Amino acid sequence: MRALVLAGGVVLHAVNVYIATTILPTVVQDIGGLDLYAWNTTLFVVASILGSALSPKLLAMTGPKGSYGLAAVTFAVGAVICAGAPSMSILLFGRFVQGIGGGLLFALAYAMIRVVFAEQLWPRAMALVSGMWGVATLAGPAIGGLFAQWGMWRAAFGSVALIAVLFAVVASGVLPKREPQSGTEAKASIPLIQLILLTLAVLAISAGSTSVELVHNVLGLALAFVLGAALIAVEKRSPSRLLPSGTFQFRSEIAGLYALMSLLVLTVTSGEVFAPLFLQVLHQQSPLVAGYLAALMGAGWTVGAVISSGLSGRAIERAILVGPVCGLLGMLGLTFLVPETSTGLFLDLVPICLALALIGLGVGLAWPHLLIRVLKAASVQEQELAGASITTIQLFATASGAALAGMVANAGGLIDPGGVAGTRQAAYYLFGVFAVAPLFGIIVARNCKAKKQSD
Repeated sequence: MRALVLAGGVVLHAVNVYIATTILPTVVQDIGGLDLYAWNTTLFVVASILGSALSPKLLAMTGPKGSYGLAAVTFAVGAVICAGAPSMSILLFGRFVQGIGGGLLFALAYAMIRVVFAEQLWPRAMALVSGMWGVATLAGPAIGGLFAQWGMWRAAFGSVALIAVLFAVVASGVLPKREPQSGTEAKASIPLIQLILLTLAVLAISAGSTSVELVHNVLGLALAFVLGAALIAVEKRSPSRLLPSGTFQFRSEIAGLYALMSLLVLTVTSGEVFAPLFLQVLHQQSPLVAGYLAALMGAGWTVGAVISSGLSGRAIERAILVGPVCGLLGMLGLTFLVPETSTGLFLDLVPICLALALIGLGVGLAWPHLLIRVLKAASVQEQELAGASITTIQLFATASGAALAGMVANAGGLIDPGGVAGTRQAAYYLFGVFAVAPLFGIIVARNCKAKKQSD
């Protein structure tokens, strides 16, 4: 039962992702803010990074029951703010608060796997937690799509708040109540400077993405690069670490694993953020149907994780390599299929559905084994840090991917000229540019494989 509660935190976080992406086109029609479309995902995920970084200290101070309860309540408060938002700026603030709670829930689920399960069960436990995105693919688009079609997008956020409160009640009855710790774990410092630099780097990309002017895009990317360099410099010298040792060493195993994880997440994020909008505008789908079609990536991720959980030996090496290959094929399919407008008939949508599912399947095949390798690559003293870093890397890649996707889509014509013609251009450029991510992923996967075999 405790395992299901841990997985439930991921469900709550993931369901909200699919609800938000499904109802956003309807939200924009009501309160405006198309130029800030990608910021809804970016701010949510940036806040989730902050929440995930706070999770070890919160867990040490309040115990499993207290930390899960506080995380769920924070999540609910953010959802209530979103439900009553009169403008996009208020909605974005609510999404930020939601992200803090969601990041806490997300990180706590991974952090407690090492405590709840024996090491030989880690792969299956990771697959279980990762597989919870499949539950989200069923619930998220249904909740968001139905409320959007009824013209009640605010009630969608209200339902999320209610679910979060109910989850907090269930978790309080199942998780153990542990006394707050007073030792070194509870006193461990938070890498505040690194978190601020990381957040500012993502926001710099997002700020540049709101303009269709190339010079603004370049300035945003340049500022993000400078902030990223500062982050690396601070991380190397700080006694309070955000990521395990070796993360920024070019040839280290853990650096390659993080790079591959990030590239896989970038591939998925571009589709998750904009696929519902493209399907509604270019292929005449309702919010409900568009949400479910976009969620096929999450469903594919779940199927891939289940298939991959029982692999061993050389089969693991093949699964890690097949992951980005599937992503590349899927992104190339979306590049040529999505921009071609249609009436949304079955035969028009099937190839798009296969491409979306293929991207998720590839991530699911590789993901559980990449997570286990991260834990094994870290030193014994940094095991807890490595567990927390999984969430940090995934969320940072998601936030950066959403910001970059917004930049490419806006520059590609989503705002100017806009309409169907602009959306077609934006879809073509978005998926075409992001196809580079799995292409580099194949190269990184081959290097990781070669290194592992040489070891």
